[in-house]
This record gives sequence, structure tokens and C-alpha cells, in this order.
Amino acid sequence: MVSDHHHTLYKGEFKSTAGGHFSQARAGHSSLAPKGWYPKVRIGKKRERVPVLVALGVRANGYRVLLDMCIAGDESCASWNELIERLQKRHMKAPILAIIDGNPGLESALGKAWPRIDIQRCTAHKLRNLQAKAPARLREELAEDYRRMMYAENQQAVEQHRQRFTKKWKLACPAVIASFNEAGDQLFTFLKYPPSQWKAIRTTNVLERINEEFRRRTKTQSTLPNADAVLLLMFGLLSSGQISFRNKMEGAQDFAKLAFTSREKAVGVPA
Repeated sequence: MVSDHHHTLYKGEFKSTAGGHFSQARAGHSSLAPKGWYPKVRIGKKRERVPVLVALGVRANGYRVLLDMCIAGDESCASWNELIERLQKRHMKAPILAIIDGNPGLESALGKAWPRIDIQRCTAHKLRNLQAKAPARLREELAEDYRRMMYAENQQAVEQHRQRFTKKWKLACPAVIASFNEAGDQLFTFLKYPPSQWKAIRTTNVLERINEEFRRRTKTQSTLPNADAVLLLMFGLLSSGQISFRNKMEGAQDFAKLAFTSREKAVGVPA
């Protein structure tokens, strides 16, 4: 259970960070990983899911930083608009890339704020969607074909495997290909970037790991006083280092050059 002491401490730190560390959005970030979390915690006598919107940024030097987090009613375009507007008020420049799980409200909000931003759909999320469309007996084979495509060694190989995947599964299970085509080229945006970065930008796994660790730590939690306490606890665990993400993304050595080039091309794009 979160003690009154820690609750007060985290609340003070959160308020300070919202105007301090969070405002490092001003420094500029090359990529953005926004995601909705739904931790299930005990509030009063009930276990409830509390929707938390989180935005993780990656600076041009490859270092990750928590940009913002808030309680929201849902993952609608309006909810994500509010979070993005807060980032813009802190003078965040247009990111080059956003890695998302496919939420339409989030994609709409990103496109409204930064029309030229690249969108990479999380390949891990899409695989789960595809497996849900396939008969149980075909799911392992489907996953093998999908991973062979996504983890091919170069762009040409990825594209060749994509053609084979589409041809095979269009016949074997049309529902799989309908879901696959829903994401379209956004599943392959990573191919536009240096191969050294592909592993880091194909998925939202960094945020997934944080979410799983938070769930593990709060599974035996007795009671939280209210929904706001969920946000404060999550912030406290992150800021104290008890839950952490890998601070520097793979391929960081190529990121600064890429960020500079993209900024030059994006002159005139509103931030």
C-alpha cells in the first residue's frame, strides 16, 4: 500500500516534474512512443482499470525520457489531443517518428498536430491481432512466417517475404490478410530508417515492459485511495528508478545525423 508519506512525496515531485523534467520536451525529440495503459488496481473495495496515457520520447542523442503521463477517460482523439497540446505548449518540436499500437484516436491526434510525422505501427501488436484471426492450428506457422518477414536482414529481403506472406495467407486465411492490410505500409515504416535502429523502432516493447513491471508490483497492493494515486505511484516508481526503461535506444549512433537531416527537410512544419 502507498503510505501517506510516499503519496505526498510523489505528489510534490510530480508537480515539480510537470514543470521541470517534463518540460524537457523543449529540447526536441526525434521519436515519440505514446501509449495507453490500463493498470488494474484496488480502489476502495473494487479492483478497477484506470486509463493512463503515457508519452515516451527519444532525443536526437538516442536517450529516452518520460515526457508526460495523465489520467484519461479513454483513448479518444480528444484525450490524446490534450496530451499532445501540453507537449506543444512546452515548445516540443515536431518528432520525426511516432511508434503506436494502432489506436485510431492517437493516430488522428498525431496527424492533426504534426502532419508530416512518420507512423510506425507496433509489429508485436499486429502479430497478436493476426493470430486472433487465424485458426489455432495455424497460429504457430503464421507467427513463424510473420517474424521471418519482419526480422529479415535487409529491405529487399523484407519486401520479398512480405509478398510471399500476403500470397500464402490470402489463400490460407483471408481474415489474416484483411487485418494485415489494415496497417499497410505503416508496419514497414522502420525500413526508411538505418538498420541499426530497426529493433528499437519496430515495437512499443519498452513501454510494454514498464507496464508489465507496474502490474507485477501492484498485483499484491492492498488499496489505493483513488485513481490519481495510480498516476502518482507509477510516476514514483519510474522517477525513483524502481521501474526503468533502457535509457539509450539501439542505433543511437545514427540518430543524431538522422534527426538533423529530417529537421532540415521539415522546415516550416508547425511544432
